[in-house]
Amino acid sequence: MTLSPAFLDELRARTVLSAIIAPTVKLLRAGREWKACCPFHNEKTPSFTVNDDKGFYHCFGCGAHGDAIRFLTDNRGLPFMDAVKELAAKAGLDVPAPDPRAQERSERTSTLTDVMGEVARWFAEQLHGIAGAGARDYLKRRGIDDATVQRFGIGLAPEGRNHLKRALAHLGEDKLVETGMLIQPEEAGKESYDRFRGRLMIPIRDPRGRVIAFGGRILGDGEPKYLNSPDTPLFDKGRTLYNIDRASPASRAAKRLIVVEGYMDVIALDRAGIAEVVAPNGTAITEAQLERMWRLDPSPILCFDGDNAGRKAAIRAALRALPHLAPDRTLRFVELPAGQDPDDVVRSGGREAFEALLARAESFDARMWRHEVDFEPLATPEAWTSLKQRLVGHASAIGHADLARIYREDWLQRFDALRRPQFAARSTQQPQRRGSFKGGRFVPPDPPVGDKARAIASSGIDAPTARALILGFTNYPEELPAHCEQLAALPIADRRTAHIRDELVNAAFSGAALDRASLATILGSDGASGSKGPRAMGFSFTRRDCDPDRARSDLAAAVEIIAAAEEVETALGAATERLKRDLTDDALEEQQRLIGAQQDLRQRLAQLAGTD
Repeated sequence: MTLSPAFLDELRARTVLSAIIAPTVKLLRAGREWKACCPFHNEKTPSFTVNDDKGFYHCFGCGAHGDAIRFLTDNRGLPFMDAVKELAAKAGLDVPAPDPRAQERSERTSTLTDVMGEVARWFAEQLHGIAGAGARDYLKRRGIDDATVQRFGIGLAPEGRNHLKRALAHLGEDKLVETGMLIQPEEAGKESYDRFRGRLMIPIRDPRGRVIAFGGRILGDGEPKYLNSPDTPLFDKGRTLYNIDRASPASRAAKRLIVVEGYMDVIALDRAGIAEVVAPNGTAITEAQLERMWRLDPSPILCFDGDNAGRKAAIRAALRALPHLAPDRTLRFVELPAGQDPDDVVRSGGREAFEALLARAESFDARMWRHEVDFEPLATPEAWTSLKQRLVGHASAIGHADLARIYREDWLQRFDALRRPQFAARSTQQPQRRGSFKGGRFVPPDPPVGDKARAIASSGIDAPTARALILGFTNYPEELPAHCEQLAALPIADRRTAHIRDELVNAAFSGAALDRASLATILGSDGASGSKGPRAMGFSFTRRDCDPDRARSDLAAAVEIIAAAEEVETALGAATERLKRDLTDDALEEQQRLIGAQQDLRQRLAQLAGTD
């Protein structure tokens, strides 16, 4: 019987691995993991670890590794289906009935992996045959010895359109086409032919070590330099990482994961004794590949070439990762010296030189800050404004609310520290957009006129949301000092509500004791709790009967979300204008990312308003 991957993933997700292992193994808590003496070999010092978050166990002594199903089959000797049924019963899941189509797909996949295994062996034979002399010379020049060739299964696709097709005809032409080894022209009557010709062949394996695709490097002149297998029933380029089968156990032992650009970079570092290395398959890093990296390590190190293409690839990966960042999910970055790749570094300075670079890896926030500061000369107010908008946009794209807030605060503090000397050096003071504190009172900025007024009226904070904030600060005035600057800067379209906001900010700036009674006196007939004006949105902080701690927390979150939303709105407008002038993939990606951040902020505010 074949079970779908979706069911098995759900079963693993609902299973607490330590609860399965604990009845037969004495587990001791060790931080976020459990430790024990390995049940698979005799030892006195614990080297067996259990990680509930990642759902696997691993022994650093004997190499035993697996999930809950594997533990029941290996430790207790249960057949696979019996282990699944036992876990499903504990998890409250019904084991699905047999699916003939799933069985057929599984058998088909097994057949295709057998085909790919035989293809890999044939390529390896060609490398060591008469036709492989040139390829062997190339490998020798690159410093790739026979042991490395054997370890990575490197082979050769000889020149000619039909060498593989004829040699492996017994596997079936249809299967060779389905695995991408042959190209079948669309024109009727045209014969299939070998996809790879005159290339060094590098097998791409799945996590279980089965060959599922190939990367082919050309040996002479010509383009493309690298040619990959197409997507097939076995191979999804965007979900696969090269060397994942060997890097997985190595990363657990080294407690790190290194990501490089290409196959030869992986092989070069492996030769230097660094095995915990993976690479995307000649494409930009995808969300699926990031997920695979984070399963192995919470902060993979992206180590790309120091040229313009390498820097762009690193930033693309960072932007792709932004929505998925979390306290236990980040990235680190190493930028190699200009004109060098990992092979150059280890050839000139050995492993020590590369380790020295890894020791200086940049954190995610530092790399993004450096990229944005270097993006353009900060010589005009427009450039400074653009920098701030980009930073706020990046922070708003982070899905984890607390992390997004901390990133935003950190980047804006750096922005202010960088901006302050230039601002102080200016002889002419710019008018303050957010108003000022004069004569003991807060003086709001001059009201906008003409087109500017109409723009704020159309894009400022809607009246019910603004009214809710005012009511929240009236109910919980102790929160005003911490948020009055953000409150003062918000573009409130409704004039009456904006006037009440100004009075609240003035009260906070005055230093007077703030409580509900004093604010009611200050606001007078314009009190926020009155019946005049637009109706406020319903939040926990608009109701005085709500739990105070929760209401204050929701109020702080609402201010952060609304302030971020306004800045993202401004950044989106600027990005849209840039896209009109410069229709590029980068400009389009920036606009789409900001639209996503805008939608996410709206959803978060709606969820906050929907809480009871």
